[in-house]
Amino acid sequence: MSEMMQVFKQNRWFTLILALTGCWVVLAMIAPILAPHDPLTTNFAHVLQPPSAEYPLGTDQLGRCILSRLLYGARTSLLLTFMMTGIVFVLGVTIGMISGFARGVTDTILMRLTDTLMAFPGLIFAIAVVGMLGPGLFNTVVALSVVWWAKYARLARGLVISLQQKEYVAAAAFGGARWSQILIRTILPNMISPLIVMAMMDVGGMMLSISGLSFLGLGAQPPEPEWGAMLNEGRRYLQTAPWLLIYPGLAIFGTVMIFNLLGDSLRDVLDPKKEIK
Repeated sequence: MSEMMQVFKQNRWFTLILALTGCWVVLAMIAPILAPHDPLTTNFAHVLQPPSAEYPLGTDQLGRCILSRLLYGARTSLLLTFMMTGIVFVLGVTIGMISGFARGVTDTILMRLTDTLMAFPGLIFAIAVVGMLGPGLFNTVVALSVVWWAKYARLARGLVISLQQKEYVAAAAFGGARWSQILIRTILPNMISPLIVMAMMDVGGMMLSISGLSFLGLGAQPPEPEWGAMLNEGRRYLQTAPWLLIYPGLAIFGTVMIFNLLGDSLRDVLDPKKEIK
């Protein structure tokens, strides 16, 4: 534990990225306090106004405050992304651990299902699922989760098979531990680091997928503030009111970049081969 704390202290880049991520999450959580206007209130007297003192980022085609909608949209986008990350992490790791530990017919069936899902382009498959379930944020998360868990299952299976050869796993089995205890108490703690790194590096991709489906009209529905939906609403005003596209686009770009950098730096911190000086 002390060695890990030393690594965290030495990695200033990771500390900086983690602080930026924390600040952005806090801003999203306190959006009702920071937002200068109600994000759903229309005001046709202030339609498509450029940035001003009253509306720092301008207004949209219905006179709604862009800044307020961005702040509330951050809550929606981050909440959906974290919810989806949790779902695919738990589902994929559970299936992968069971498959790798059980082997035999169970492993064959689960891995063939995994291979089938991974053979399809993820976003295309998600669009098909949302098309069957109907548009909406909940259905978007369900559709993307159906696709995204497969690679977590594949990674977890490989880690379980590798760790089964370790002496401490054999010792736990000879000690009379049940298979569920071996998986949860012995194997899982020793395989969690690469899984966490994968999950963190996937946050950006998940957010892009959610925003992409909302941009296509399959995710968030009007008047709910969501970055992808805001891009969809503003694309018709690219020449007359470019701020409708610029600010949501920058929000998506910045958030995805921060989480990608966080995942990359977290991988360096949790690298077991990293030497501690």
